[in-house]
Amino acid sequence: MSEDSKSRFDDSTAAQQRFLSLFLHSEREIFRYVASMVPNMTDAEDIVQQTAMALWKKFDAYDPAQPFTPWACRFALNTARKWIERRQRWRVLLNQGLAEELSQQRQELQPEFERRLKHLEACLDKLPPGQRSLVQAYYYERTDIESLAGRSGRTSAATYKMLQRIRHSLQLCMENQTKPEVA
Repeated sequence: MSEDSKSRFDDSTAAQQRFLSLFLHSEREIFRYVASMVPNMTDAEDIVQQTAMALWKKFDAYDPAQPFTPWACRFALNTARKWIERRQRWRVLLNQGLAEELSQQRQELQPEFERRLKHLEACLDKLPPGQRSLVQAYYYERTDIESLAGRSGRTSAATYKMLQRIRHSLQLCMENQTKPEVA
């Protein structure tokens, strides 16, 4: 590696570390700021993630003499505004009769949803206790992969792989339960 390449790499690594340090220090405040604008915490989390990506793309424009959090909150405001605009466009579609159509289709499909849900519950009951608790923690309790990996003594990659295998097993079980019986 040439001296110039090494210098650019070191500069990039230092910038990443500086960004992560500043962002992680301000993340709670940014989240509170966003959460005050949108009603759903999941949406707020998504907006904060989008904000982090926008901040990183523009980090070279950040003036270190200025406080980071207000600068980041301006990005969060713009990201939240875009999210709200998209949501308002969705409302327009709903106001034009899409909501009624979706509601009608949902009612028509409700028996199928209920049947599939019963099949899924039966398939979940067939899982070994450790696999069932992993599914419960990840999908119902929304526990992050790192925490699940720590609890089980596995790596994050191994935990993802285990969830992938469980999903595949559930899919096969569901397919077997929904097959029409051959007379």
